[in-house]
Amino acid sequence: MDETRNVKIQVRGVSKVFGKNPKSALKLRDQGLKRPEILEKTGQTLGLSDISFDVYEGELLVIMGLSGSGKSTLIRCLNRLIDTSEGDILIDDEHIPSLSEKALLECRRRHFSMVFQNFALFPHKTVLQNAQFGLEIRGIAPAERDKKARESLTQVGLDGWEDAYPNQLSGGMQQRVGLARALANDASVLLMDEAFSALDPLIRKDMQQELLQLQSRMQKTTVFITHDLDEALNIGDRIVLLKDGEVVQIGTPEDILTKPADDYVRRFIEGVDRSRILTAESAMRPVRSTARESDGPRTALRRMRDHSIDSIYVTDRDRKLLGLLEADAASHAIEAGADTINEYMTQDFRKVTTDEPLQNLFAMFSDKSFPIAVIDEQQRLLGVVVKGAVLDELARAGE
Repeated sequence: MDETRNVKIQVRGVSKVFGKNPKSALKLRDQGLKRPEILEKTGQTLGLSDISFDVYEGELLVIMGLSGSGKSTLIRCLNRLIDTSEGDILIDDEHIPSLSEKALLECRRRHFSMVFQNFALFPHKTVLQNAQFGLEIRGIAPAERDKKARESLTQVGLDGWEDAYPNQLSGGMQQRVGLARALANDASVLLMDEAFSALDPLIRKDMQQELLQLQSRMQKTTVFITHDLDEALNIGDRIVLLKDGEVVQIGTPEDILTKPADDYVRRFIEGVDRSRILTAESAMRPVRSTARESDGPRTALRRMRDHSIDSIYVTDRDRKLLGLLEADAASHAIEAGADTINEYMTQDFRKVTTDEPLQNLFAMFSDKSFPIAVIDEQQRLLGVVVKGAVLDELARAGE
């Protein structure tokens, strides 16, 4: 995550005690007691303990943990559906715990939309009416809310279903309506609490991909709650992993897999298919040598011989990738008396961006075994991936 991006939400030292005397529970916590001991001594439950993290503008942050870890409590503290016992939560520098009821209501309308596990659709309302509901209770004019609701339904792929009722839709389609309703409100932050947990596995996978596509288009700041590690690794820009109301580790999916914070995290990630999560960037190696488009075939062939390679990538002065030259093609160019290598380059090679999953790379290695080129958005050559590097990276992650 690029930490130069604006921070949208700041969470600092947040704790939540369920009970009538939270100060006594927090005092025991400060003395080093854990949740079970505090419950035994006070009858109170330490739901969250000293939670701190940031959510960046446009980030999809996943908060995950097993049942009872505090993840749903935490997401409800963000929009103050649950009051914290201590700590600070700020959104765009607005201090949520200290807001009056009126200011809190306005803050929620401006900043927060929620998507729940159980869809929460009105069975007697059409798809369009359900998508409009949040706008309706805000008093938005009928024409405007109709326009915004239709636009949000288009974004989630429900064109043509405006007049249908929830019982006519599949589970995945019903969840899309819930997502459309949240998007129509145009809040700055989307809170999703176990949003896909009630769906069948195949539909759930489809919804995860649709969320990623939607996120790519809209760059909506999203906090997503899940107990499913595969889901967290699949969709999260970063993951906040909770255990017994405490943060165990915060990091990217790759961080969680390759640098687990403790034995709990190591046990948690056992059995995960690392090839789906680790990316080309993790296996990328520096390019030994490149050729310029203006080079002659003898120069290009000499560079290949100097570096013991039988092909070389060709770039311009800005390292934009133009093609690949094989040693045999360079020899033919010399025999033909060619001054440059332009006509002898091939485009028959594979190139990927840094975020390409490793599992996709194996099938890309052709019989000729050209290194896979890794490029950025400007098509500049960043490095290469060879088959051995993919295997090495997976082996290291397994260790």
